[in-house]
Amino acid sequence: MKLQELSAGHGVLTAVQTGQGRDIVLLHSLLADRHAFDAILPALAAKHRVTLINLPGFHGSEPVVTPLLDAYVARIEDGFQEFGIAKDAILIGNGFGGTLALAFALDHPERIAKLVVSDAAAGFPDEGKKAFAVMEQNVAGGGLGTVAEIAARRVYSPAYLAAHPDAIEERKRVLLGIDPRAFAHACKILQEADLVPSLHRLRVPTLVVCGEFDQATPPALNKIVADKISGARYVELRGCGHCPPLEQPEAFITAIKEFVGL
Repeated sequence: MKLQELSAGHGVLTAVQTGQGRDIVLLHSLLADRHAFDAILPALAAKHRVTLINLPGFHGSEPVVTPLLDAYVARIEDGFQEFGIAKDAILIGNGFGGTLALAFALDHPERIAKLVVSDAAAGFPDEGKKAFAVMEQNVAGGGLGTVAEIAARRVYSPAYLAAHPDAIEERKRVLLGIDPRAFAHACKILQEADLVPSLHRLRVPTLVVCGEFDQATPPALNKIVADKISGARYVELRGCGHCPPLEQPEAFITAIKEFVGL
């Protein structure tokens, strides 16, 4: 499959694009990069033009100057503009990318026609905020090596890790390739983000998909998103962790197939 490399804002934001048809835009998790979507990309690109955006700090996308959710949304908007994303696009976000997708949909509902949120929260309880604060402090003080092991383990379900023990090292390599400033900025944003009070005004058709054993954003946080958005539907993938496109790609495609139009 041929991937076209893209850049926006004079290289501030990078992406790759493949396929033809209605636009699908993918936003990856903080605990993974765009390659987490590799297994589902052929199915998506069979009928759609797929753009995989590298979030700030990943694969050449520059970190934001200040750790603000609005700064990330502005970057994504720049990408939509410069990459020529049509206004009937489908936006799919996993993890931190799902939180960004929610924020983008709230600020720019005219830019997308459908939204898929996978294993993402609109806001975290105090316990979750404290975990992000610890990671932010550790990374700021000692780099990503201080959190790579525990963060990598939060990507998968326990059963998957038992069957694929080499997956931890693979995820650690991805995490160690992230710009530490960007990781710390994202942790700060996730501590402060609270989109829950605004979800009731979102009118974009929305599908929420979550892994049963997601340790990073448990099903309860995903159900809040589905409950607060009028008409949203919730699908839970049995036995799956934080990143369904990576751990259970076939089940994820089945979950979104009708909604996305595959």
